[in-house]
Amino acid sequence: MELKTDKILAEAADGIGWVTFNNPARHNAIALEMWEGLGTILEHFQQDDSVRVVVMKGAGDKAFVSGADISEFGKNRSNVEQSKSYAQSSAHANYWLRKLDKPLIGMIQGYCIGGGLAVALNADVRFATPDSQFSIPATKLGVGYDFPGTFALARLVGPSQARDILFSARLLGAEEALRLGLINFLVEREELETRVVEYAETLAARAPLTVKLFKESLNQFERNAQDRDLELLKRLVNDCFESDDYAEGRKAFMEKRTPEFKGK
Repeated sequence: MELKTDKILAEAADGIGWVTFNNPARHNAIALEMWEGLGTILEHFQQDDSVRVVVMKGAGDKAFVSGADISEFGKNRSNVEQSKSYAQSSAHANYWLRKLDKPLIGMIQGYCIGGGLAVALNADVRFATPDSQFSIPATKLGVGYDFPGTFALARLVGPSQARDILFSARLLGAEEALRLGLINFLVEREELETRVVEYAETLAARAPLTVKLFKESLNQFERNAQDRDLELLKRLVNDCFESDDYAEGRKAFMEKRTPEFKGK
């Protein structure tokens, strides 16, 4: 794939697609071209059948993502019109963060702040180190957040805890983040990548069509009842039963071996 910046990187191997926010000089703050690159990467991984799982991480050891690059706000987000243009530029990335039908894992160490936390909230599963810190400092800047980001936070921690996090803009440590449900796993720094790779490899070995079904089912669960596409879920269930993978799963079970799923 062709990216217009080296501040975000992509690679894929052994069924895992890796997204690296590569702006360590600014604690991986997301510049506008990084938003554009993120959308390109996620769309590419969506279309690549060899990629079963996607992992997002930050370069270096100081941060996952420390937020949007505030140094750009003067020229890119200084008023309503510029804010709309900025949102349009990041819309492709936000679309694929929500629409990717493969498991998305956040690998977090250090700062996970503002836009970085907004990105991480789109992950299906989040790993973090004990030194990780989380915050949404919007009330310190006077910046507005669109509804999807607020919803994603409240979905995980509940409206009462979300109010505290959003109103106060305070820093949360990793232990509190784990207790509130912001992260799934707390892992020592020296074990983080190994644990993430092991987990990603486990997911990559599972039946892709069934994983896709479960991810979509949970996405539908989070919608209002009248907006749920139950017909889509029925089709995805039927895809599982009609797949070669279902036959392979049954055969492997009877033969007491590990199944080799193809996603077909």
